[in-house]
Amino acid sequence: MSPLKSNILNEKELIKACISGDRKCQRDLFELHAPKMMVVCRRYARHHLEAQDIMQEGFIKMFRNLEKFQFEGSFEGWVRKIMINTALKKVSRKSFTHEKIGIDETYQGSIESTVLSNLGEEELLGMIESLPEGYRIVFNMYVIEGFSHKEIGEKLGIGESTSRSQLVKARRILQEKVLDSQKIAV
Repeated sequence: MSPLKSNILNEKELIKACISGDRKCQRDLFELHAPKMMVVCRRYARHHLEAQDIMQEGFIKMFRNLEKFQFEGSFEGWVRKIMINTALKKVSRKSFTHEKIGIDETYQGSIESTVLSNLGEEELLGMIESLPEGYRIVFNMYVIEGFSHKEIGEKLGIGESTSRSQLVKARRILQEKVLDSQKIAV
C-alpha cells in the first residue's frame, strides 16, 4: 500500500482535498476506511462478492455526498451509516415474508467459555453470514449496530414484534452452531 497523503494531512484537510477533486486524496480516504467498511458490509451481505458490491456502491454515495459532511461527529461513523443504509437498500422486504414469524423457545443451556474463546473471527463471521437473510440483518442491526427494534422496524418496513422474533431466532441458530462447534472440538 502506498504511503498515504493523509499522514501529512489531518482528516478534515483530507476530506476538503477530496471535495476539491484531488484523486490521490480520494484514493487515500478510500484506503483509510475500506478495511473497516468491508467488515460492516460483510455482516449484511450473503457472500464476499456482494459485500464488495455494497462497499463500492457505498463509497460512490459517500464521495457524491462528501460536501454534505458537516464535520460534526465522527467521519467514520458517517461513512458507516452510509454503508449500512446501502446494505439495507439491497435487502428486500420479501426476505422476511418467507420466514416463520413467532417467538420460539431459545436454548437455555450454557455454552462453555472456552468454546467462545476458541472461535476465530472468520468462523464467527461465517456463522453469522450463514443465518437466513432476515435473521442476519436484524441480528446485525440490533446486536452490532445498536438499533432499537422500533428503528429496525421503520428501516426494514416490518413490525417491532417481527424484529424481536427475528433476533430471537437468529440467536437460537447461532447458539446451536456454537454448540455444534463445541461438540466437534471435544
